[in-house]
Amino acid sequence: MAGMRVTLAIATALAVGVAPAVLGGTAAVAAPLTAVAATGTATVVQEGGPLVVPSGEEGAVTTRIKVTLPAGVTGPVKARLLLPNPTWDLPDFDTPAYEPVTPTCSVNGGAFWPCPWDSPGNEVLFPATAPGTALTYDVRVDADSRAAVMGNLAATLEVTDATGAVIGSGPVAFHFTKGTPENYRRTTVLGRDTAGVLWQYESTGRADKPLKARERIGGGWNTYTSITTLTQRTAAGEGDLVARDKEGVLWFYEGSGNPDAPFKPRVRVGGGWNVYTAITSRAGGLVARDNAGVLWWYSPNPTGNHAPQVPFEPRHSLGGGWNDYTALVGSWSDLTAVARDRAGVLWSYGFNTPPPGFDPKYAPRVRVGGGWNVYDRIAAAGQLSGSPVNDFLARDAQGRLWLYEGVDRDYDLVAIVPAPTRREIGHGWGIYDMIL
Repeated sequence: MAGMRVTLAIATALAVGVAPAVLGGTAAVAAPLTAVAATGTATVVQEGGPLVVPSGEEGAVTTRIKVTLPAGVTGPVKARLLLPNPTWDLPDFDTPAYEPVTPTCSVNGGAFWPCPWDSPGNEVLFPATAPGTALTYDVRVDADSRAAVMGNLAATLEVTDATGAVIGSGPVAFHFTKGTPENYRRTTVLGRDTAGVLWQYESTGRADKPLKARERIGGGWNTYTSITTLTQRTAAGEGDLVARDKEGVLWFYEGSGNPDAPFKPRVRVGGGWNVYTAITSRAGGLVARDNAGVLWWYSPNPTGNHAPQVPFEPRHSLGGGWNDYTALVGSWSDLTAVARDRAGVLWSYGFNTPPPGFDPKYAPRVRVGGGWNVYDRIAAAGQLSGSPVNDFLARDAQGRLWLYEGVDRDYDLVAIVPAPTRREIGHGWGIYDMIL
């Protein structure tokens, strides 16, 4: 038709925020879009507007792009999705920018096929198809928790005819939001009640409510006088711990990888551990204080879980004077320790790397703050708040649980300390005689 002009339009429904039906995933939330001027002879519309993509465990969501062709277009018709050059940095070094996204695509309701976004030129080529009144291109996107940094992503669907001439294009938008981190990215908190039952609280990845409801691990844990985490526990059932029984025997529990039963059967490490009045973790190993106040460092055995019955190297002294402290708190992922003295002052100990041939030592202590005598339990908590460093938990005499986000005071991962502010994340925790 002579003089025909077809505008590239956004459906009227988008202007009032109507959400589309979802194809194979969670419902997408529509955002109003402004109509776009014509650029060719075909109309290209993303139905429902920008696709909201939760980054995490929520699963895939799908957007449909509808192309309306005018009469007279000869085939085959081809389309490609043009994606922007990445401008974000992922938390993993040397990782392709689009790696957190797993896209699949479909044409005219056909089978979905992998259509990665990090191909040369950051484009997705759709198979050629015969022309018709309307064509549909579906893009299904599954994103892991790292994809949240991508934010708003503006792409373009471009359509060409049999001659290769562009006959239409239109915007395709994605909005990546923070979802629930995958279970292997979420830590857990353990509590042993006075009946000897061990309970697990998974973290949620949400700052407003960081812990899920508790789940029972099992009974019989009151045989132990000390339980210490060795490596970071996750909601995927990962993470090891050791436990000392009343006879002074140390037992190793390897993480099973099963969230419902997170530990394998115990393995005996050895006896004689009743000489220690406190045991805590440090970068996969243990720090233990004896009756004389000397602190000893058991570095992890390089063989790791291949020899769980010998998980540690021979001990090295970290020095004396540690009987001044009423609480020692280590970390399973870094070398920092914090210690509370009898006056309720919390101190931080970073780590000095020794010259060859010398025993490892802590750096001179640095004051964190006072008032910590209001707590009867202090524990390292992993990354509950979503920060890149470990957080801390503290329980007061009323059974309230407080979260202190971790801060890296020296920006070198050797001085992780509690932030000066706290927030309450639970109550009724007085039922537990151990929190870790």
